[in-house]
Amino acid sequence: MACCSFADICPDKDAVRSRGEEIFLASRGVGNGLRQVTLSTPEVHCAGCIAKIERALGDLQAVESARVNLSRRRVTVSWDSEKAQCPDFIGALAMAGYSAHIVTDVSADESLSSFLVALAVAGFCSMNIMILSVSVWSGADPATRNAFHMISAGLALPAVFYSGRIFYASAWRALRSGQTNMDVPISVGIILAFILSLYDTFTGARHAYFDASVALIFVLLAGRTLDQMMRGKVRSAIDDLQKLIPMGANVVHEDGTFSYTPLEEVQPGMRLLVRSGDRVPVDAVVHEGGTEIDSSLVSGESRWRSVDVGATLSAGVLNAGSPILVIATQNAGDSFLSEMARMVDAAESARTNYRRVADRAAALYSPVVHSIAAITLAGWLYVSGDLHQAVTTAIAVLIITCPCALGLAVPMVQVVATRRLFERGIMVRDGSALERVCHARTVLFDKTGTLTLGLPQLVKAEQIPPGALGIAASLAQLSNHPVARAVADAGTRAGSKPEVFDSVDEIHGLGIEGRRHGQTYRLGRASWATNLPDFSRDFDGTASVLTRDDQILAVFEFEDVVRPGASELVQTLRAGGTSLGIVSGDNKRAVSRVANRLGIERYSAELLPADKVAAIRALQSSSDKVVMVGDGLNDAPALAAADVSIAPSTASDIGRNHADFIFLSDNLLAVRDIIETAKRANDLVRQNFGFAVAYNVVSIPFAIAGSVTPLAAAIAMSLSSVLVVCNSLRLASPIFRWEQWSGHPAVIS
Repeated sequence: MACCSFADICPDKDAVRSRGEEIFLASRGVGNGLRQVTLSTPEVHCAGCIAKIERALGDLQAVESARVNLSRRRVTVSWDSEKAQCPDFIGALAMAGYSAHIVTDVSADESLSSFLVALAVAGFCSMNIMILSVSVWSGADPATRNAFHMISAGLALPAVFYSGRIFYASAWRALRSGQTNMDVPISVGIILAFILSLYDTFTGARHAYFDASVALIFVLLAGRTLDQMMRGKVRSAIDDLQKLIPMGANVVHEDGTFSYTPLEEVQPGMRLLVRSGDRVPVDAVVHEGGTEIDSSLVSGESRWRSVDVGATLSAGVLNAGSPILVIATQNAGDSFLSEMARMVDAAESARTNYRRVADRAAALYSPVVHSIAAITLAGWLYVSGDLHQAVTTAIAVLIITCPCALGLAVPMVQVVATRRLFERGIMVRDGSALERVCHARTVLFDKTGTLTLGLPQLVKAEQIPPGALGIAASLAQLSNHPVARAVADAGTRAGSKPEVFDSVDEIHGLGIEGRRHGQTYRLGRASWATNLPDFSRDFDGTASVLTRDDQILAVFEFEDVVRPGASELVQTLRAGGTSLGIVSGDNKRAVSRVANRLGIERYSAELLPADKVAAIRALQSSSDKVVMVGDGLNDAPALAAADVSIAPSTASDIGRNHADFIFLSDNLLAVRDIIETAKRANDLVRQNFGFAVAYNVVSIPFAIAGSVTPLAAAIAMSLSSVLVVCNSLRLASPIFRWEQWSGHPAVIS
């Protein structure tokens, strides 16, 4: 008989070993012996959860860091593989009260839908129980009263056991890990009120409090659902980043044939064919051919760039010209876009360490309420010896101190603020950003597509001879190049007479050539259109020339169109003492031109995405809070790293998905509207917390004295919630305008 080792007869250890091997295979090396893995933690929902998870994982041997991403409900763990092949992360999280699993491509967050279903069930039950309760309060005879109590018990069952499970599960996870949270007293109050009501129903008592427990569930779920919706589960756009990369690449073989190969099989050194209109699949170097590339989505550079043999290309840039042959220099996992995805994930995880006002208040709620209820129960037992009275009074304390007002204080203001901003053409993706923006001291702008519209515009058109403008516009209308479109639009506005050419050819990266009556016309780069030196450097903006047989007919200057409201916004923010800056991937001349025009002294040009993140981190290291306004793919890590992010609706999908606010109009004064509304919303939130505290200070003594029944407690609790809602609605009132009562423009302070 074969002998067995301890591992052979220890299934738990075998499971741990298998789990560790699976995690190790799912991890990746990050250098210096460190490995990194991302786990899904679907039960994380607040700053307290973040602290518990990071502490539980940080205590494991060899773990260097553990960072939780709240919006994606994921935790990224780095550990020293030389000290331990793979610690039991999942087991450690289970001990802390959180389930976890390895992240897969198919992971759906259904928490919002479950909240909505639970809210609908609680609302239906609460409404019908309240109708029955009205009949009981109106003086129904004992038989009718008992029948209505039985029906109410049946209606309360789905609300208490189905809708209330959200609170029970959260409370159980906290208790199982030896801790507590807001949901513990809520769960105790609901369950005890339901059990006491059942007891009173079967013993024929005059009062039963099913309406109190079910109404409690409904109001609390309403606040939780609103909060969940306003958080919006600000998912990072890593999946969208991957969509920019094709699923495969055209690999060219030694015999000249090519085949479409899955991207994960592309290795450095392979030759790839990139057709016109395709994006470069991996980082590569041009091997044969020349073309123009559009890097605006990747680097923010507004002009198309000509590339020839030997030029380096980043994954994600668009081939806007001729087909080219490139040689891969990185595999898909190490490409530019993959690195962007990792930077975005790391930046977004850092932002989730922010603790909202509601989270800070919640940390004090549970121990205080538990202590008061326990003292009340013990005191009444000691004084009266009546267990029923003692339990009823303790339940009243738990219900009357229910954090409905506390739970609605933030989300109700966020809902009203969101509606107000929506009416002004601004979408709010993360309600907590309304709080964060009030603490910011610096606003950084991208240039192309943010401070400007990203569209070149012909300047000094009136100085161009009409005949030359007509010829240039006729050539330009046959091209999709942004500069050509600007010339064509100028010709249309001027009503230029269209010209007919015998033939027209577009030479990618150089310009457009047309022939007519034996003469050759060229519109494009001066060095190509004429034998004269390239004199475009003498102009502040970009420039093209129109020639006829090397004779210059006209010079066309272009500049990017500054967004409406940009100057007013800069003046307003500067007047409020806000520090301003530009961080752009565009060339230095274009950035300095816009900075000087708007009066922004600090600006940086030709920045990579990592450089933008580094600039933000440098400001944050000095306790500065940063607002980032950007639009491009290259801005995604910066938008995620900033404390608050704002993007126009014309931004890339990646930029929009990482923005806390999205404005739909072209006017940049939307940024001022966001700041103004956020300041007012922050004031109302603080008022709501003041109302909630005052309500508890006044009502708790009455509950402890036994002067409040569970039903009266539920009504009082509801009234406190109504007060919070009414105060929040002041934000939507037209008379509550910042300029009218402050006398100052909206600024960050």
